[in-house]
Amino acid sequence: MWVKICGTTNLEDALAAVDAGADALGFVFAESRRRVEPSVAAHITRSLPDGIERVGVFVNETVEHIREIVEEAGLTAVQLHGEESLDFAANLGANLGPIRTLRLIPVLPIPRIREMVATGGVVVKLNRGIDTVLIDSAAQGKKGGSGQTWDWKMGKFLLETFRDSVKTIVAGGLTAANVADAIRILRPWGVDVASGVEREPGKKDHEKVRAFVKAAKIRTCD
Repeated sequence: MWVKICGTTNLEDALAAVDAGADALGFVFAESRRRVEPSVAAHITRSLPDGIERVGVFVNETVEHIREIVEEAGLTAVQLHGEESLDFAANLGANLGPIRTLRLIPVLPIPRIREMVATGGVVVKLNRGIDTVLIDSAAQGKKGGSGQTWDWKMGKFLLETFRDSVKTIVAGGLTAANVADAIRILRPWGVDVASGVEREPGKKDHEKVRAFVKAAKIRTCD
């Protein structure tokens, strides 16, 4: 099970997450209590071991600004957490010029997936560079980090509509206490957590991080 610890703001928390077994760290470059400056993210990513994915989280940004931050912060993936269309996400790789190896992760809030399913519009263009999507709750109008879960049993049906086409990452209100249930019900490729492993926004509780990663990885082996 791929595990991402999002909302990383400092090196101590980043190294604790890596030590716990996380596969990826997320850095928020949008308005948020977890926002981090690209120069700070760069300092952190330079200290990470090879193989750890460095995911930049963006909200309704321009291609040019995304490119600048990707290069400065040493990112390996871009997560689009705004109202960006799937076409925007699919075209982003080509528009980033020489940066060709990025993982592109459009975020699909549950309300948006419901609408897409209802209109027959769940089509993810693998041949245009998208092989991963993140499913989130979009609770209370927030772009993420709300700590609110969603109806996983209902979501199971929605995820089945495109599970065979892309890797699915699940987020929204996950904690060490419930991540095993989310994995059992939804069978995602990965899980993503921010508030569920914090002692306050932007500051991780290292024990919660270890417990979360352990719960997710153990469930994978069941």
